[in-house]
Amino acid sequence: MKDKRLIPTVCPYCGVGCGFYLVVHEGGATGLEYRTDHPVNNGRLCAKGNAALEVLHHPDRLAYPMKKIRGRWERITWSEALNTVAAKLQASCDSNSPDSNAFLASAKCTNEENYLFQKLARLLGTNNVDHCARLCHAPTIVALAAAFGSGAMTNPLADLARADCIFVIGSNLAANHAPALHWIWAAKDRGAQVIVADPRHTATAWLANEFLQLKPGSDVALLNGMAHVIIAEGLADLNFIEGRTTGFGALAACVKEYTPQKVTALTGLAASQIVRAARTFARAEAATIAYCMGITQHTTGTDNVKAIANLLMLTGNIGRKATGFSPLRGQNNVQGACDMGALPNVYPGYQKVDDPEAMTKFSRAWHTDLDTRVGLALTEMFKAAHNKQLKAMLIVGENPLLSEPNLPFVREAIHNLNFLAVQDIFLTETARMADVVLPAASFAEKEGTFTNTERRIQLLRQALEPPGEARGDWQIIAALAARMGFPMHYASAAAIMDEIARLTPIYGGISHGRLNRRGGLQWPCWDHGHPGTSRLHVGQFTRGRGKFHVVHDRPPAEQPSREYPIVLTTGRVLEHWHTGSMSHRSAVLETLAPGSNVDLNPGDAARLGLMEGDGVEVLSRRGKIQGKVHADRRVPRGTVFMAFHWRDAPANELTNDAVDPQSKIPEFKVASVSVRPLRTRAAGP
Repeated sequence: MKDKRLIPTVCPYCGVGCGFYLVVHEGGATGLEYRTDHPVNNGRLCAKGNAALEVLHHPDRLAYPMKKIRGRWERITWSEALNTVAAKLQASCDSNSPDSNAFLASAKCTNEENYLFQKLARLLGTNNVDHCARLCHAPTIVALAAAFGSGAMTNPLADLARADCIFVIGSNLAANHAPALHWIWAAKDRGAQVIVADPRHTATAWLANEFLQLKPGSDVALLNGMAHVIIAEGLADLNFIEGRTTGFGALAACVKEYTPQKVTALTGLAASQIVRAARTFARAEAATIAYCMGITQHTTGTDNVKAIANLLMLTGNIGRKATGFSPLRGQNNVQGACDMGALPNVYPGYQKVDDPEAMTKFSRAWHTDLDTRVGLALTEMFKAAHNKQLKAMLIVGENPLLSEPNLPFVREAIHNLNFLAVQDIFLTETARMADVVLPAASFAEKEGTFTNTERRIQLLRQALEPPGEARGDWQIIAALAARMGFPMHYASAAAIMDEIARLTPIYGGISHGRLNRRGGLQWPCWDHGHPGTSRLHVGQFTRGRGKFHVVHDRPPAEQPSREYPIVLTTGRVLEHWHTGSMSHRSAVLETLAPGSNVDLNPGDAARLGLMEGDGVEVLSRRGKIQGKVHADRRVPRGTVFMAFHWRDAPANELTNDAVDPQSKIPEFKVASVSVRPLRTRAAGP
């Protein structure tokens, strides 16, 4: 094809950070080509990555600023849109306080955009800024900071292929991080042992040498039980424990009571399974643990991650090749949004807002006084809005009206706001409730960087022009800031990264020029001569000595009852992503997975008099939805599984908004529901 250009880019879906080439011809994206040399995916893409281009030229793309006038959307100029948003946010500050505003950042936006967004919130006098990490890996950040001093993935994804034992717990890579699964297959082909723990017999579980189908919410019991066996049988790495950790005595006393027999009662597993898993993990030369939201999305999420940290330190499986933590990040730049300080308690680089030294540093750099009080987490924002303490919100690239738990409560909270502005590429469910909508550029229409699940910072190159009058998010934020008295004079996204590097030690050696030449660097990268860091905690933990934590089994916040006898657990399917604002606009993905299912064990379906495809109503204490039955033997009895991607059957209408007290993540994975037939099937002839 004459004049065809290949533009290297990064997939806009999950946190694996797969690379591919956009094929650009005559101003449009005409296809993609695989990057077989890419260090993350070696050319592989999942169904979503292969369909990523379908969203770029979709007719639903937002192309012009809009304002809701008497209940109807009307096109307005950028000047009017920016002036309106600036005036409303400023008026909320003046009439109430800066903390009457809240800012919801985006794991879909670049590092540079998230940096400017959190900077704007803080220039306006509030630390009320957060993003979707609160709903996925907030426990990882809290727990790993406490155990190791750094809340990020320790090893590169490629290390999985070199492990002798891989323990996958609470993660279905086959659906959620499919390109990363090939590293586990490679290990399996080498003879590695694979242990998978999950309430469902997922596609990932087919790899397992040992599959542990535990009860939902019993992860701490299982992990403590494995620790008990390792200590009792003399399999602990005492040299590592003595030389690099603290708190072992308290851990040993804690897990002494978690005998295989006790853990059997708590998890539903056989004692022999627990013993085999513990021995396999502890005896491996190099063992690693991969986990995801099946671990974190609980009221015990932080304890779950601390228990994983305990197991790794107990066996000395950290700070070496093919060992360590693999917390598989959800959205494409959720790691980067955390790194950039799109959190209520830290500035960029995890520098704490209540640390006077950090506050002084950023105050001087940004030429303003900053608040030292920790702001509202995302889950607290909607409670404050519901109580009418929060008055205005600016939401960028997120869709909480499908992603938050207890959606009836969230709808009321948003309705109670005086003003809502949404910046996005499509008119999402949340954007439909906004007063002003600002059209943004997609991943292919702007420059910047994404940071993937293994801390790899990758350069995003502009390949296309945004549709209509849509703009890059950083340009919108800068223009909005200028109207509020905070001029942001950046010539490019590269200039923003230069500022990030000056203020954020772990990004100190990052520049667009270096990334362009090297094709990605893993933080910490301390200066422009530093090669990046592939493995964390080599020789010493970030905090000095690693710390064991005492954690105990606690039941989920909601237990089955006579009225709600079934446990609902939620998750994703391979073909769709998050709230579906992009994936539902792909004809290919819609064909592959056209609708939501209510997955029930065949035994439960028979007990309820249900057959495949029957319509049912699923009810919880919060709401009700309708769906069609799919009899699925992978789902244990007493459990129902639903993906949350569909607005016509929003699973989060039902989920529990009880939160983990340490990280404030909601308990998406366990809620009590009832399942009822929609109608009685007519009797046969």
